[in-house]
Amino acid sequence: MAYTSSREEARELLTKVLGVVPRTEIATQQENYIRVKSTSRIMGFVDDTEFYLPEDEPVIHVRAAARLGESDLGVNRRRLEQIRFALQDLGA
Repeated sequence: MAYTSSREEARELLTKVLGVVPRTEIATQQENYIRVKSTSRIMGFVDDTEFYLPEDEPVIHVRAAARLGESDLGVNRRRLEQIRFALQDLGA
């Protein structure tokens, strides 16, 4: 996810957006790294998502994976798209 603001501002906006994503909690937070845990609404499955903000490029690297099963039926992708759109709307 590319951003045009400063790295610190992008990280702050990302943290705010993650704070309002349903059933998602920040598990680890560092200067250039955030890991969140998201729980599915019906079955309670847990997905892990990592966000890495390198110092040398204006982009947020993202990795998301379900802890169990072979497919999450696109839930992780939809969640990440919502986060990306929210960051764009907020001017990151």
